[in-house]
Amino acid sequence: MGGFFGVASKQDCVLELFYGVDYHSHLGTRRAGMTTHGEDGFNRAIHNIENSPFRTKFDKDVGEMKGNIGIGCISDYEPQPLIISSKLGSFAITTVGKVNNSEELLQSLYEGAHSHFQEMSNGQINMTEMIAAMICEKDSILEGIKYVQECVDGSMTLLVMTGEGIYAARDRYGRTPLVIGQKEGAYCVSFESHAYINLGFRDYKELGPSEIVYVTPEKVEVLSEAREEMKICSFLWVYYGYPSSSYEGISVEKMRYNCGANLAKRDNVKPDIVAGVPDSGTAHAIGYSNASGIPFSRPFIKYTPTWPRSFMPTIQSKRNLIAKMKLIAVHDLIKDKSLLLIDDSIVRGTQLRETTEFLYQSGAKEVHIRPACPPLIYGCKYLNFSRSSSEMDLITRRVIARLEGTEDVSDEILQEYADPESEKYEQMIEEIRKELNFTSLRYCRLDDMLDAVGIPPENLCTYCWNGKE
Repeated sequence: MGGFFGVASKQDCVLELFYGVDYHSHLGTRRAGMTTHGEDGFNRAIHNIENSPFRTKFDKDVGEMKGNIGIGCISDYEPQPLIISSKLGSFAITTVGKVNNSEELLQSLYEGAHSHFQEMSNGQINMTEMIAAMICEKDSILEGIKYVQECVDGSMTLLVMTGEGIYAARDRYGRTPLVIGQKEGAYCVSFESHAYINLGFRDYKELGPSEIVYVTPEKVEVLSEAREEMKICSFLWVYYGYPSSSYEGISVEKMRYNCGANLAKRDNVKPDIVAGVPDSGTAHAIGYSNASGIPFSRPFIKYTPTWPRSFMPTIQSKRNLIAKMKLIAVHDLIKDKSLLLIDDSIVRGTQLRETTEFLYQSGAKEVHIRPACPPLIYGCKYLNFSRSSSEMDLITRRVIARLEGTEDVSDEILQEYADPESEKYEQMIEEIRKELNFTSLRYCRLDDMLDAVGIPPENLCTYCWNGKE
């Protein structure tokens, strides 16, 4: 995933930029960067944040950087922002998205512009650098951004900063958010709407799909109007989004309460307590508890002083270990109890199986699992949600392959497994339940989850659940 923040101010903006980027730390675990522009031109700092949080790594830079315009990011992949020198002048750029047709786009750049790119340590090129090269194919930054929006298969939301202002462009289908805040003498652009509230900004504008604006300390100018067709990622509410954020006017926390309530309405078990897997499952569990009347409790606590989200490594085996280390049991709330546990989702199943075993070892009689979204059957094509290198990393696909006797399953068959009214769906759920050793397993239905969001279903991307774009 990833997130970014930018400021255009009549005053020095470094401190606001620093805290605005820091408020996006829940969205990435690998790299972070800040770029400013002032009297001395561009200044930039990029650091690895795999083993320490953003604020620690950039504390020194805040004292040294100056400028009234700046952009910064938290990134799960390539180092950014980048500073580019080109025929369009010098600019800085940061992006959030996924490019599925990168090989095709690279080949076009090689052949048309004879471009070359620096290889990263993993043997791949920096996608943000490729996007910058595509922008420079055109005669203006605006035309270049429009070109990127039309060509990229996947998603691409971006900020481009010159010495005078910031171009902000939302993905063609609005798969990721982009909002603007305003206060006297300054505007900010942000992935997360909560990131600027404590900095004194107030809501000004939420960009629509494909919309492009130019932000200066004095004004926000719309350069390209929004399109109507939208496919914003539903997982922003279920998992990615910070509880105090809102997208398309819908609060993340409120959606999770609604989602938990919808889970409760279809359930028939009577556990002693309801709990959420911290942190993203907690609000879903509160909603379930409020609707069902079953007490909410915290039978294990996430140890956050030294293991916040940004400390999570990128290697899956290490992530599993740390996920286990972060949870500390409250045995008096577990022993001899029947627990209903809500998590945001089940991807591979490894962490939730270990959490369940941990609860049994702590004396739990029963552990009922209620994921807050439907079974993930398709790998994300747009935002790298599951981090899976293969769809067979998904527990659903492994179970389906076992039931069908082959990994090569047609989309028609997969659609049957995605249908909560089908026999194949019930078989899949029971196999997952047995494999992960849950007392019972019931997923949130897609229609109930979409109802919890509350915007027209056709405006939401549901690809990872039903394969429909």
